[in-house]
Amino acid sequence: MVSGNLQQTDEVVMSHFRQVDRETGFLLPPSVDEWLPDRHLARFVVEVIEQLDLSAFVKAYRGSGSASYHPSVLLGLLVYGYSTGVFSSRKLERASYDSVPAF
Repeated sequence: MVSGNLQQTDEVVMSHFRQVDRETGFLLPPSVDEWLPDRHLARFVVEVIEQLDLSAFVKAYRGSGSASYHPSVLLGLLVYGYSTGVFSSRKLERASYDSVPAF
């Protein structure tokens, strides 16, 4: 569960992370949400990851260099990859470009 304290921590540190917007519109189809069936594994993974307390990851992040992806995005990519049999970091990276459900 996400606590009020975690939300405050996220707001302070969020400037260090890239914004996550899974509702971003595209030319065809109008949104990423329409690409996946309602009961797709990627939806389940995102739902589970959103319920986790990732405050330790957020607090441990130094914030140097350019903006990074939020730990929830990276953990979701890792869990989705592992659950579909993709264990290589290079293959996970490639899937983030080639496969909508992976990201």
